[in-house]
Amino acid sequence: MGGGEWTRAWSLTSRLWLVLGLNAALVVGLLVVGVAAGSLAVWAEGVDYLADAAAIGVALGALQWERRRSGSGRATRAAARLNAGWLLVLSVAVAVGSAVRLASGTRHVNGLPVLIVSAVAALVMSGGAVVLGGDVDGADDDAGDGAEAGRGGGDRARGVRGGGDGAEAGRGDVDGGSLSVRAVLLDTVADAAAAAGVAASGLVIWLAGGWYWLDPAAALVISAVVAFHAARLLGHIRAAARR
Repeated sequence: MGGGEWTRAWSLTSRLWLVLGLNAALVVGLLVVGVAAGSLAVWAEGVDYLADAAAIGVALGALQWERRRSGSGRATRAAARLNAGWLLVLSVAVAVGSAVRLASGTRHVNGLPVLIVSAVAALVMSGGAVVLGGDVDGADDDAGDGAEAGRGGGDRARGVRGGGDGAEAGRGDVDGGSLSVRAVLLDTVADAAAAAGVAASGLVIWLAGGWYWLDPAAALVISAVVAFHAARLLGHIRAAARR
C-alpha cells in the first residue's frame, strides 16, 4: 500500500487531530529549549506551533460547520484566512525581534540543544505533512465527485437549475473544504523547513563555538519565508471567493 493510499485510510478529521497533537506535543519542548538555550529561532518555532495548533482547531470546527451547512465554503475559507493571518502576525513579530537582536548584539546561544530539538521537530512535522498530503487530494476528489453527482442528478431530473446548484455546491467544497486543509498543510511544510534551517544554524553554532548571529539571522529568514507563503495563501483565498 502506497503512502497516499494508507493516509486516505484515515478520515480527514482524524489526520487533522493527529497533526494537532504533534504540534501541541512540540510546543512545550520548543519554548523551554528556546528560553534555556537563548535561541530566538527555537522560541519562534514554539510560538509558531502554538499558533498552528489554534488554527488547526479552527479548521476542525469549520469542517464540522461545513458539513451542517451543506458545503457553502464560507466557514473553511474563513478558517484558512485566519490561519494565514496568524502566520503574518507571527512573522512580523519574529522579524522585529530578530532585527533588534542583530542590531543590539547577539547573546550566547547553546547550539547543541538547538540542533537536537529542531531536528526532532523537522522530522515530526515532515511526517505530519506526509499524513496531510493525502487529505488535500482526497478533499478535492470528494468535492469533484459531489459536483458530478449534482450535475448527474440535475440531468436525470431534467432540472438544469438543480444540476447547476449541485455543481456549485461541489465547487464550494473544492474551494472551501480543501482550503482549510491546504492552509494546515502549508503550515506543516513551513514548520518542517523552518525547523531544518534552525537545526542547521544550531549545528554551525555548536561546532564553531560562536557565530551566535546565525540564530536571529535564521529566525529573520524564516519569518520572511512564512510571510511569503501566508500572503500567497491569502491570494488563493481571494481567488476562490470570486469563483
